[in-house]
Amino acid sequence: QVQLVESGGGLVQAGGSLRLSCAASGRTFSSYNMGWFRQAPGKEREFVAATSWSHSIQYGDSVKGRFTISRDNAKNTVYLQMSSLKPEDTAVYYCAASRLFVVIAGPYPYWGQGTQVTVSS
Repeated sequence: QVQLVESGGGLVQAGGSLRLSCAASGRTFSSYNMGWFRQAPGKEREFVAATSWSHSIQYGDSVKGRFTISRDNAKNTVYLQMSSLKPEDTAVYYCAASRLFVVIAGPYPYWGQGTQVTVSS
């Protein structure tokens, strides 16, 4: 079992930056692949970024070049550094953990509660 808690969301102006954190419980964090997803009102959950246990990384097309995912296994934490934010980045952001390194939500069995990010124009 893995429990995940996100933090760092908030209100920011377009062009600004935010860093999200996701703290994981358990002693096996380093063996999990970690992903960030987001969901805006009325839209499906969208893949944002993922980092594998071996530090491979994938990004969604809409965030490439603006967002950076990283992990600190010593702190059981995964981060999402978001820069050049746009109003269309407004969503609830979720972190998730999986034994699989994939860019779709289905294979992720463990999810955090989400943190709201709002980007004003």
